[in-house]
Amino acid sequence: METKEARRIVSLLADGKDPRTRKMLPDNNTYQNPDTVRALFIAVKGLERLERYETRALQLPENAGKSWTDEEDETLAKAYENGTSIKQLASRHKRTEGSIQARLIKLDKILFV
Repeated sequence: METKEARRIVSLLADGKDPRTRKMLPDNNTYQNPDTVRALFIAVKGLERLERYETRALQLPENAGKSWTDEEDETLAKAYENGTSIKQLASRHKRTEGSIQARLIKLDKILFV
């Protein structure tokens, strides 16, 4: 099940509706208990946060968050010293521009940006 669909179902339950029919649930239903409703709204917030995380993760480059190898550090440093731009390095290494800048700082190739 997709996160979006799970959020839709939990949202309907939190609103007191049957997820299949969208009709209001009876007042004496377990889902209408005030503590249950509060818990469902917390679950909705958590699922919304997860959706944002998943959307962002799809937009990140392939190597974002992965460890750097010594070989990759050497390649990065040499390319930067030879004038390759941060943007080009990010594309080449499949990482964000911020991670390239941070790595160059760590390698003492640039000062804080």
